[in-house]
Amino acid sequence: MNPRIWDISPPVHEGAPVFPGDTPYRQRWAATIAPGCPVNVSEITLSPHVGAHADAPLHYDAEGATIGALDLSPYLGPCRVIHAIARGPLVEWAHIAHAVERLPPRVLVRTYQRAPVDRWDGALAAYAPATIERLAALGAKLIGIDTASIDPADSKTLDSHQVIRRLDLRVLENLVLDEVPEGDYELIALPLKLVTADASPVRAVLRELTSP
Repeated sequence: MNPRIWDISPPVHEGAPVFPGDTPYRQRWAATIAPGCPVNVSEITLSPHVGAHADAPLHYDAEGATIGALDLSPYLGPCRVIHAIARGPLVEWAHIAHAVERLPPRVLVRTYQRAPVDRWDGALAAYAPATIERLAALGAKLIGIDTASIDPADSKTLDSHQVIRRLDLRVLENLVLDEVPEGDYELIALPLKLVTADASPVRAVLRELTSP
């Protein structure tokens, strides 16, 4: 039997929620099938932070690397999903300590019982910076979350992003983990090779691990 796959990407369409002030998804048809035109061709405008996405260091560091310059290996490989559902505004170490033994290099935290894919959540849960520090000390190279940011929505200092910058970690945001049981998977969430961009949309999936 083929390994089960969980699609952990929210739908992207006109009206998909974005950070207030960010560029929403828009689409228009540059060409449509008609006499003399054999194809439909669309034109899209969007922030690279719409939907499930990978932040580049450039997003939080004026001298940081662009998303297209990053090594892809952090976005592909063994991953652990940890549940910290409705535990408060910050994911503290106590909320995830039950699931950190033999931690793989990629960690995704579920905070929602049901992700609000149809609306902006200004009260989103974020990572406590100390939690990221401790995950990195256990070997984590990528962290992810099912909210729009690893920092509180109203943060002006982006403390958790600055920990990511200092430790050279990678981050995925805006995932949908509603149907994913706590446990280990293979993560596949490759960013586009956008050579000057501060982030990239990803089609993030988890694949069931199979025995050798």
